[in-house]
Amino acid sequence: MRMRAVFALLAFGTFVLAVTRAGAAGSNGIVPPAISQAIDSAVESPDRPAADRALDAGRHPAQILAFFGIAPGMKVADLWAGGGYTTELLARVVGPTGKVYSQNGPFPPAFKTAEDAWKARVAEPGMSNVVELQKSFEDPDNILPVPPESLDAVIIDMNYHDLVARGYDRSRINAAVFRALRPGGVYGVIDNSAQPGSGARDARTLHRIDEAFETAEIEKAGFKLAATSAVLRNPRDDRTWFVMKHRGEQDRFVLKFIKPPGAGGIGAGLPH
Repeated sequence: MRMRAVFALLAFGTFVLAVTRAGAAGSNGIVPPAISQAIDSAVESPDRPAADRALDAGRHPAQILAFFGIAPGMKVADLWAGGGYTTELLARVVGPTGKVYSQNGPFPPAFKTAEDAWKARVAEPGMSNVVELQKSFEDPDNILPVPPESLDAVIIDMNYHDLVARGYDRSRINAAVFRALRPGGVYGVIDNSAQPGSGARDARTLHRIDEAFETAEIEKAGFKLAATSAVLRNPRDDRTWFVMKHRGEQDRFVLKFIKPPGAGGIGAGLPH
């Protein structure tokens, strides 16, 4: 495990020097990644919307961004960006020398308000490093129209289970992410925990998914699980709650996958 952790850090590249607070060691003795000045400044920015800041207590964005190694100058993507909470944080961290591809599929008419909020966010002056991508998951080969191996990280925040619930072809979606990431790049996944062994059973009803099921799907595309974080765990959640009634309180898993150095631009054995 020690060699895997070292390999993951080396493969990811140069991290920003952490100059601010570092989390205390957890019960397993593992010290969480230190939080860089760039991340701290992004999260604490007074220009962030009040509605976003109200979500921070349940999402721990500083710890999440540090865990995924987001740093100034990176090129990253936010898959299924929704209203753009994660997009804005990424944009503030990567700064003017970086770029964020914020992707959503076409919004149904009932979600017009969410679409307007997303489009307004990516059009803000401070978000000039954000590229709006309205690309359908029904055409997975084209969700990330970027040059192969050009991205440092791709994040999907609490929406992978929705890909499952709606029956999208995750093998092709994961293959598209694999192609877009540089060797050593990070595929960061956050999702709502279902009961172990439940597979995809609760994806549509409870908005939850089995961690092992999701991990296996992503690793099948050629990714390697490099690290996990417990920052969003909640042992009081028995994993039967309807997530929408307990937002910010549900148990969530946080997974960092790495595209292995030396891997080609196509997911292992997957259609492209």
